[in-house]
Amino acid sequence: MSAAPDPSLKELTVALPDLPWPLLQSVAALADAPLAQIAERLRDATLPYMGSSALVIFTEDCTGRPQKKAGDEDIISRVSIAELDTLRATLKDEGPWFGEAELASKTRPVLALKHASSNALLVLTDPPAAPGRNAGLDLVTYLWRLTARRIREKVADAPPSYLLESRAASAERLRVTAELTDVHSTTLETLLAALRSSSLEDAAARTTVIDLTAKALIGIRTHSDRTTDLVKEPVAKAFERLREDLRPLTRYSGIEIEFIEPPLNGRALPGEVAHAARAIVRGLVLAMTEQPDVSRVRTQWDCDGENLLINVRDDGRGALKADAPSIARLDRRVQALTGSLRIDVMPGWGADVFVTLPLDMQTTRPAGDVAGWDLAARELEVLQHLVAGERNRTIASTLGISENTVKFHVRNLFRKLEVGSRTEAIALAHSHGLR
Repeated sequence: MSAAPDPSLKELTVALPDLPWPLLQSVAALADAPLAQIAERLRDATLPYMGSSALVIFTEDCTGRPQKKAGDEDIISRVSIAELDTLRATLKDEGPWFGEAELASKTRPVLALKHASSNALLVLTDPPAAPGRNAGLDLVTYLWRLTARRIREKVADAPPSYLLESRAASAERLRVTAELTDVHSTTLETLLAALRSSSLEDAAARTTVIDLTAKALIGIRTHSDRTTDLVKEPVAKAFERLREDLRPLTRYSGIEIEFIEPPLNGRALPGEVAHAARAIVRGLVLAMTEQPDVSRVRTQWDCDGENLLINVRDDGRGALKADAPSIARLDRRVQALTGSLRIDVMPGWGADVFVTLPLDMQTTRPAGDVAGWDLAARELEVLQHLVAGERNRTIASTLGISENTVKFHVRNLFRKLEVGSRTEAIALAHSHGLR
């Protein structure tokens, strides 16, 4: 004889169709989205409630690709970091802001929202005019806050492959910006020299052009410095963010966490190193505090000019295991940045963990599994320097060849590796063990 149906289940079955399934599915899609697709998923989720021509996310948590975009190709292909940075600076708090802003070299109506804790920015271009835009504003704000938090979580827990690809993208973006800066600086400096020449007439016109050109030159230099800032983080600032991350644990666990400050003049950290270092220390501190009889954990950062040096120590019984799954995961993250992790366990006295993370991409690593590409010796050398993030001029100087010869080798590399950009070539080289 079958059992009678549960009345509560019957009521639940009747109520389910009334749930906002499209919205719930959008939230689930955002929660599962990889970083590369999160802008597209957010746009799909917001469109039913807030129409827009394009959606742009600007987040400094993703140092390799701080822009995440979806929508009108004419907008997302031309929007610049400088424009987004300027817009973000005008926002006083994380409340929604409607107005006009320079975006993709054109003044456009936008909706902008800033996420307070991460300082990430969301921009929707060409939103609906008032009052229709207010209907879905609360929902768009909710979805944006969820997305901003997910970005931080995904970066903090990023796998080694993401760290490698992000570091390659950072190096490539720095190279392109530096080359553009060199080209435009030379042009503008030449123009200034000509305009300052006493042989030119019409002093008023000359003065005006000099002022405009000088302003443009400053703008280019500022843009270059800003790009560098995005992919590097002062060591003291990076350590302070670690302290903020661990503050809740300090407050509620009853365990004292001691922070030994790094030197203020220490070398700036590449973004991937800073993110990985914080994640590694968080993981080590959590593993240590889960041991019995731990009352204090000390974490210290230092910098020797070439490496970030991390030391985390507890005062427990020395029960931390080097082969524990949590430590193995952290070790894989360290190895992704060609670093090293060592644990000294002292029975009765606690555990001492030492981590070394190189600040520069390594060029002296073995070539890895690249035999199938049929590279000539010189092509392999050029590829190794590309992986190190070096520009054509630097590669030419190091190898004693011309820049045109370097470009020739780079074109051959693209053809043999079947890639279309330096970033793709670097990421592919990383995936085959080239460091």
